[in-house]
Amino acid sequence: MNDKSALLKQLQINPEQKHEQKGLSLWHLLFAVLASAALTFWLTSFVNQDKTGPAPQISSAQQTSNADTTAAKPVTTKAPVENNSILNSSGYITARRMATVSAEVMGLITEVNVEEGMQVQQGDVLARLDSALAKTAMQLSEAQVKALSARRTALDADLEEARRNLSRVNNNSFSSEAERTGAASRVQNLAASLQSASAEIEVARLQAQSQRERLDDHTIRAPFSGVVTVKNAQPGEIVAPTSAGGGFTRTGICTIVDMDSLEIEVDVNEAFIGRVSPGQQVEATLDAYPDWRIPASVIAIIPTADRAKATVQVRIRIEVKDPRILPDMGVKVAFMKA
Repeated sequence: MNDKSALLKQLQINPEQKHEQKGLSLWHLLFAVLASAALTFWLTSFVNQDKTGPAPQISSAQQTSNADTTAAKPVTTKAPVENNSILNSSGYITARRMATVSAEVMGLITEVNVEEGMQVQQGDVLARLDSALAKTAMQLSEAQVKALSARRTALDADLEEARRNLSRVNNNSFSSEAERTGAASRVQNLAASLQSASAEIEVARLQAQSQRERLDDHTIRAPFSGVVTVKNAQPGEIVAPTSAGGGFTRTGICTIVDMDSLEIEVDVNEAFIGRVSPGQQVEATLDAYPDWRIPASVIAIIPTADRAKATVQVRIRIEVKDPRILPDMGVKVAFMKA
């Protein structure tokens, strides 16, 4: 019986002892969490050290050498680029000599001798038109000149005969007054006819010259030296100086540009036109070649303003000739200080 009472006493839980056991378990839990975190940090550091390897140890001599090298190496800095421009603008490359070559007469194109990009010289044959009718008209005019020349030769012979007859009549004492006046009248008529024939011959020669020039108009030649940029017509098409109202009549054979006449045209705001003067140095940059600086200078300031845009047009000379510079290219310019 005493044994049972002892066992029951052992099984009873003292409240103070229970509170003490509970407090000890919380401290144990906190200690376990901290220990787990420290272990995790240590394992992570160890793994990273295995991957990267130990840090290289630099001796004191190497540190001293590196410090000396750093001190001896000069520090290089780029000097600021001086910008001498006082005004920037943009424009286009234009040609002062550019022409769309056409024919002075209407005709059928039989031959075209040019292609785009071809270099031509002044007077070169660009195209030919059908000239059969013009050639016939010229031959007819030349034949008329020959016929009138023969008629004048006959009149000249008749005039010489009339003059000899007048001399005989005047020297013959038996000649009547009617014979003398008739012979003199014939001489005057033949002289007048001879003058008229000479005038007709001159007219016929001018007509022949006109027909010859008209025949030459069927051959289209280059008005100046340059490069063909556009070919507008083909053999078999009709060309005319002006549009005939239809869609199948060409008004031009080709377009020729004189590359030596290229220049820059820009529009400058009228509020800043006072910064621009003739002869002023300009630096141009093509949009196609932004790293290429092209020397240029102001040719003239057009003495009129555009009311709609409030700008003044300025012509700029290109100081260098280069095949990369093409008409209608976009260009930016910087007007330099004097």
